[in-house]
Amino acid sequence: QVQLVESGGGLVQAGGSLRLSCAASGRTFSSYGIGWFRQNPGKDREFVAAISWIGASTDYLDSVKGRFTISRDNAKNTVYLQMNSLKPEDTAVYYCAADRTGWGRWQNNYDYWGQGTQVTVSS
Repeated sequence: QVQLVESGGGLVQAGGSLRLSCAASGRTFSSYGIGWFRQNPGKDREFVAAISWIGASTDYLDSVKGRFTISRDNAKNTVYLQMNSLKPEDTAVYYCAADRTGWGRWQNNYDYWGQGTQVTVSS
């Protein structure tokens, strides 16, 4: 069982930066792939970024490539999403999720989800 808690969201002006954190409980955190997803009201949740269990591999939504960076510190049971050059269209609730058997873009593969953190980018 893994419990995930996101933090670091907030209100920022376009062009600004935020760093989201996903803190996990559980001794086996380092064996989980982690993904970040986002959702706006009335819209489907979409993939943002993912990282493999040792951090050797990452994947990004095309629209965030070069602006967002996902990383993990397994000693701290934490995954980060550094978001730079934020745009109003990045506004959403951001969720982290843990995959016991792999990692990637497919939401249905993820076993545990956090409660989300709101990111609002003003123009």
